[in-house]
Amino acid sequence: MAKFDKADIERRMQGAVESLKGDLGGLRTGRANTSLLDPVVCEVYGSMMPLSQVATVSAPEPRMLSVQVWDKSNVSAVEKGISKANLGLNPMTDGQTVRLPMPDLTEERRKELAKLAGSYAENAKIAIRNVRRDGMEALKEDEKKKEISEDERKRSEDEVQKLTDKYVADADTAAEAKEKEILTQ
Repeated sequence: MAKFDKADIERRMQGAVESLKGDLGGLRTGRANTSLLDPVVCEVYGSMMPLSQVATVSAPEPRMLSVQVWDKSNVSAVEKGISKANLGLNPMTDGQTVRLPMPDLTEERRKELAKLAGSYAENAKIAIRNVRRDGMEALKEDEKKKEISEDERKRSEDEVQKLTDKYVADADTAAEAKEKEILTQ
């Protein structure tokens, strides 16, 4: 049975790019974005739960996030979770609603965020290259077991390299767009 599976390699590379896009979505720009609160977890009902499971997050204004907590007893837990997430936001409670005004980003903070976006992209590219390495090793094993010919291995290696180039370019494009968004807000 051949170990090489092109569909699996492509799926794993796509997963690395999707993960990068999720990480970049959590980076704060000057505009309010509900995905900013995706990594926030709150201790409610004796366990840690994502904010999205205890409240509704919306952006009623360009520079304001609003968190509508469903259960009044969880408001303080949501507030603590947002504060602990270290997002640079200052929660203000108004009944069952927690308002989060978006402070202006300093030039220094913008550069830090742009650098962080670059490191996220580099991690994604490392993951993509690791998937490529796994694919190449699987092809060599298959050839050693005489399951595929040398020509098939070389052709498949070219396909894996093309996939790698494509997904590395996708990661670079996503990171550059986010860096531009951060630096020009």
